[in-house]
Amino acid sequence: MKLIKTLLIFVLIGLSCSQLSAQNSVAHEWIEVNLEAIRKDLSRPTVHARNLWYTSIAMYDCWAAYDSIAQPYFLGDSLGGYTAEFLGIPDPTDIQTAREEAISFAAYRMIRHRYTGSPGQVNTFFVLDSTMSHFGFDPSFTSTDYTSGVPAALGNYIAEQLIAAGFQDGANEVGDYSNLYYEPVNTPLNIDAPHFIGNPDMDSLNRWQPLELTLFCDQGGNPFTVAPEFTSPEWGDVIPFSMDSGDVTVKSRDGNDWNIYHDPGEPPHIGLEGNLQTEDYRWGFELVAKWSGQLDPADTTTMDISPASIGNLSIDDLPQDISEYPDFYDLENGGDASTGHPLNPKTGMPYTPQIVKRGDYARILAEYWADGPDSETPPGHWFKIYNEISQGPEFTWLWNGVDSLDHLEYDVKTYFTMGGAMHDAAVASWSIKGFYDYPRPVSSIRAMAELGQSTSDTLPNYHPAGLGLDAGHIEFVQLGDTLFDGDTIFIAGPEELNELKLYCWAGPLAEDTCISGFAPDYQTDVAGTTWKLAKDWWPYQRPTFVSPPFAGYISGHSTFSRAAAEIMTLTTGDAFFPGGMGEFECPQNNFLVFEEGPSVD
Repeated sequence: MKLIKTLLIFVLIGLSCSQLSAQNSVAHEWIEVNLEAIRKDLSRPTVHARNLWYTSIAMYDCWAAYDSIAQPYFLGDSLGGYTAEFLGIPDPTDIQTAREEAISFAAYRMIRHRYTGSPGQVNTFFVLDSTMSHFGFDPSFTSTDYTSGVPAALGNYIAEQLIAAGFQDGANEVGDYSNLYYEPVNTPLNIDAPHFIGNPDMDSLNRWQPLELTLFCDQGGNPFTVAPEFTSPEWGDVIPFSMDSGDVTVKSRDGNDWNIYHDPGEPPHIGLEGNLQTEDYRWGFELVAKWSGQLDPADTTTMDISPASIGNLSIDDLPQDISEYPDFYDLENGGDASTGHPLNPKTGMPYTPQIVKRGDYARILAEYWADGPDSETPPGHWFKIYNEISQGPEFTWLWNGVDSLDHLEYDVKTYFTMGGAMHDAAVASWSIKGFYDYPRPVSSIRAMAELGQSTSDTLPNYHPAGLGLDAGHIEFVQLGDTLFDGDTIFIAGPEELNELKLYCWAGPLAEDTCISGFAPDYQTDVAGTTWKLAKDWWPYQRPTFVSPPFAGYISGHSTFSRAAAEIMTLTTGDAFFPGGMGEFECPQNNFLVFEEGPSVD
């Protein structure tokens, strides 16, 4: 049996009281509650990174308040301009029990506050109350008089102070995180499939464009009938964890000042008259379009996805500027220049090859990392990965690989550092997204296809800012060509002659709904790949989600992932834990939700 394995460890489990384990710390269980709340909330990676961070602060400070050496982060100190006074607490009879009680009340209050009004509020509140009941605590106890020596009061006080601090940290929590000054420059792209194609009204191909859908479903299956606004473009105004004034650049745009953390500079811009930046712009978006032609399990192309063939890149191996991208990424076969590990760094033994279909592997990657339905969003992914790994028998509980800690101490310290890193990753990457306001592929690919081809002014349908012709990927439509329009197969006629066609994913398969799940086609069919009009290109997503509602530059996923991987390397003292291998198993035809798949286990 073939197993699809990656370096990620991920087990799909739902949270219920029956699954609370005596072997897990209370901090572990409360993070699981937070992750479940995220899955039932709106798709806002920035907001959820902040929520996980604040919950982690609350739990760490509850733990540190009872320690003679550790110093709380917020308690007795300040966050932004808000100070949390602290006069000290009496020594408890049982420190471990006191910590668990304080942590439970603090986490309960924080999560309940942050997810009040959430679409999944009923479910979240039920899980919160059930978890408190499991631990034997009464959530109706609301005293914040921590000087009484009651640990629950300390937890309530810490949560109360963090909630107050959160109202002035720049996130606009009191306004439900809505935007205060950002305005999109492009009119929304009407992308209801299969009724609308093209993108003729994109005013600026260098700026983000909202999407217009008759029905938009967020990650929790919540329906919306208006175009979602840009998520958190002003997140550079939020107080970070470790970043300071030396990390920020202030730039002006549209009459407003924007904080940009770790400013990477402008991405390539397209010019309607053509220029060098236009070539770089076109290359990036064309790569996405061409790689979508690999999302077909009927394609017999296989690849080894074991660590023997993937990964093992250092920072110095990465491209230093966009001119190096074409040599780093493999246009024809997919993937990058990584060479993998000839031997398992932990065992010294060769990795077992994992040969699978490229079309299965690519679709699994796309769905796992999508900010789509049923996701705990990227920052939550990494908390979940840590939780799963720490439950394994190989986990040593050695802080930085040296100091043996009990499970609670290890967890609260890991969540604190992970939470701070995820929050900073959100502040930094979304500060860049907000200012540079870069378009996503569905907008740019369709818009360039509308303009024409840019390969030669001696050929039909020429425009210097159009797509480049590439045999087998992007070609002219000829009379009699068989094309797919997302609904039916048709034969190209004079109207389509010399338009551009693209070999790409043929989906989306059919309409679906937010509430009842997927149309039957999603359980039995595979869209595959085909030739479509290039101006009808779709990303690999559901027709009611299409693309995350925020700019494409820079990658939030990559920022979150690298930060989290570095944190876990530091906390464990081992870049290859546990044992140099993790498994991520996808059962045949029982993992993908956008369509049927994978085709094998």
